Amino acid sequence: MRLPAWLSQHLAALRALLVLSALLGIVYPLLMVGIGRIPGLSGRADGSLIDKDGHPAGSRLIGQAFTDADGNPLKQYFQSRPSAAGDGYDPTSTSASNLGPENVVDTLGEGGRQSLLTQVCARSKAIGDLEGVDGGRPYCTPGGVGAVLAVFHRDGATGPVTRVVSLNEACPAEPFVATYGGVTVECATPGDDYAKGVVTPVRGGAADRPVVPADAVTASGSGLDPHISVAYARLQVNRVAAARGMSPADAQKLIDRYTTERLLGFVGAQGVNVLQLNLALDAAHPVRG
Repeated sequence: MRLPAWLSQHLAALRALLVLSALLGIVYPLLMVGIGRIPGLSGRADGSLIDKDGHPAGSRLIGQAFTDADGNPLKQYFQSRPSAAGDGYDPTSTSASNLGPENVVDTLGEGGRQSLLTQVCARSKAIGDLEGVDGGRPYCTPGGVGAVLAVFHRDGATGPVTRVVSLNEACPAEPFVATYGGVTVECATPGDDYAKGVVTPVRGGAADRPVVPADAVTASGSGLDPHISVAYARLQVNRVAAARGMSPADAQKLIDRYTTERLLGFVGAQGVNVLQLNLALDAAHPVRG
């Protein structure tokens, strides 16, 4: 007996549902789990975790902070690059800050927000102070904020300068420059409207190639980058070596050991895995309490 067309179609659909559910819901997942258990792949399938004293210390694929309870860098450890993922290196909130190069003006006052420029300037100054080097950068004030003025002209955007305000330095701060265009520079009063002024970044006298590398002051796109540049690692050598009572040469050898090469020999740049480097330091040169 031939079944009605509508019933045949429904049975065919049911058979397809059952077969695909079995293949994609059971067979395929089990196959992937089995492949993930193959020696050489199981570590990656489990998250590329690194153990220390029998406990997971982290993943070689995800960065982490090496700071104290107050967020201050621990001098005996190499520091990671900044992170904008959640509260930092949060894989459940991976993201960038979404701030662009034109984000140069801070929001002052209670609940204010730093511009990308000021974030970079503040980080560079802090790293310079920590490492004992010049943390200055172009378009940054000596105090570590964006060197940006609101320049008011008599005729709007043209004509003689009538007023100048340092947008990122709240009163009663002393502006980073005393005068601009022959006019005394004022500090900024939180809440005041300076929208009619021409936003004018001031380059200053910092070197074109700052001592503090770019990756030390900017977050990666994911906020999870476990690597730093070789230049940033070398910048930290003397501090870490002094804190551990070891020679800078021995610290440099460990940097060389945990430096990853460019992909395929030409894509990207060399990087240093910070977690692996710090664990190797703890094993070879523990801090004497």
